[in-house]
Amino acid sequence: MTSDIKRTIVVTGGSRGIGRAICAAFASPNTCIYFNFSSSQATGEETAAQVSAAGGIPRPLRVNVASEKEVLDFFKTIVDETGRIDVLVNNAGITRDNLLLRIKDKDWDDVLEVNLKGAFHCTREAAKTMVRQRSGRIINITSIAGVAGNPGQANYAASKAGLIGFTKAVARELSSRNITVNAIAPGFIETGMTLKLPEKTRAGIISQIPLGRAGAPEDVANLAVFLASEAAGYITGQVIHVNGGMYI
Repeated sequence: MTSDIKRTIVVTGGSRGIGRAICAAFASPNTCIYFNFSSSQATGEETAAQVSAAGGIPRPLRVNVASEKEVLDFFKTIVDETGRIDVLVNNAGITRDNLLLRIKDKDWDDVLEVNLKGAFHCTREAAKTMVRQRSGRIINITSIAGVAGNPGQANYAASKAGLIGFTKAVARELSSRNITVNAIAPGFIETGMTLKLPEKTRAGIISQIPLGRAGAPEDVANLAVFLASEAAGYITGQVIHVNGGMYI
């Protein structure tokens, strides 16, 4: 496979929602899109079909990013098959929402393990290859909750705020190797998760958005593609908001 691949993209949590849109946006001929799924294989197959339709080469793999061993195996497969990693998008994330006084230790730990430690595992492994290449793009998907907070999401907000600090520190460490590290902070985006909200709740949230509508996963994906492009080569350590003005 190595000789046919011109670009290798890795997207965690790529089987649905924002992650699926990012995989599809990066898909093009001679581009291999590696993405993980942790539960339903069917959702991974749907993403793979979209990548294939756009001319890309999909490589879905079942990986729990909170597991160091599974991440090590994941990145070994990638490097063995393509010999390079051009872009890493840390998108994998979970929620375990509850009010502070009701959050159980396991709900706190699970969210931090996937959302923050998972990004650490993947970034550390990708960086090993990118440093040798002396090039690379790392994009972390944080959230409006990480900068503005959100009631009932203390664990999620903490994980996403941590990801912002992680982004800035790693950007400083890797800049001398021509590796940029940035974060995207989505606001209220139309995904399977938000579509399950009661209509009254959805309407209340949208009423707080100056542009008057929810965002689409493609709004986030388009920015990820830009940040991974040559045109964004002088942008690093930044948090860029995609929220329709919900947080200014």
